[in-house]
Amino acid sequence: MPLVKMSEIISFAEKNNCAAGAFSVGNMEMIIGAVKAAEEMDTPIILQIAEKRMKQSPLDLMGPMMVSAAKNAAVPVAVHLDHGLTMDCIKKSLEYGFTSVMLDGSLLPFEDNIALTKEVKAQADKYGATVEAELGVVGGNEGDSAKHEILCTDPDAAKIFCEETKIDCLAVAIGNAHGNYPVLPELRFDVLESIYKTVETPLVLHGGTGITAEMFRKAISLGIRKINIATASFDALANAAKEYTQTADKPDYFTLSPKMAEAVYNNVKKHIEIFRNK
Repeated sequence: MPLVKMSEIISFAEKNNCAAGAFSVGNMEMIIGAVKAAEEMDTPIILQIAEKRMKQSPLDLMGPMMVSAAKNAAVPVAVHLDHGLTMDCIKKSLEYGFTSVMLDGSLLPFEDNIALTKEVKAQADKYGATVEAELGVVGGNEGDSAKHEILCTDPDAAKIFCEETKIDCLAVAIGNAHGNYPVLPELRFDVLESIYKTVETPLVLHGGTGITAEMFRKAISLGIRKINIATASFDALANAAKEYTQTADKPDYFTLSPKMAEAVYNNVKKHIEIFRNK
């Protein structure tokens, strides 16, 4: 299967009344596990990495691995830059062959977010790439120490934003947050429904770790077409590594590596099953 644009996978999700899984990766094992799960489930997925994660997982190493894995997968796979922070990172990601980019301007004033997103759209259009943006503030953080307070997306502002920027998909804030939830989140499905009725652009849910299957399916019924999963995969890998090193008589990388990949595979497979919405 060829590497595909994220918009193609989101279109597939719209036609099948489901959501595309967007799985964050940080090393080779995570890529292997995610793609293996997609192939076994015969389901398109999105591989993604956030700019904040590139201190530990450099773009010049991760980018080529992600693109190569997508090109050689047996199912359609898109490669996405999640929560880009700089135009430099946007441009480098596109040069590496990423088929989708997001520069997160959600903490900026509304007009500045529009202007910045337009700039990203113009850059991505040169490569035929998909553009995601965020409006409102998703809680938690994307890998830094700063905690962001949730600010739900305003439906009327979302309509203006999408019409002005011509983006391909919009990440919304409805009470969701990045990282592990200390308690089960109270998602504002009333806000999501209002956005869904007001905006024609496909919607994205960030902060998927810890949300129940029932809540995911409710969100899908209200227009969510891409769901991000990051923390659950990172935690699964770390826990698998910990368990192995604590129980093996003589730990070695060649046994550890497939165990880490398997942990991510199991997590991705579980979420794909939920996101199918059947």
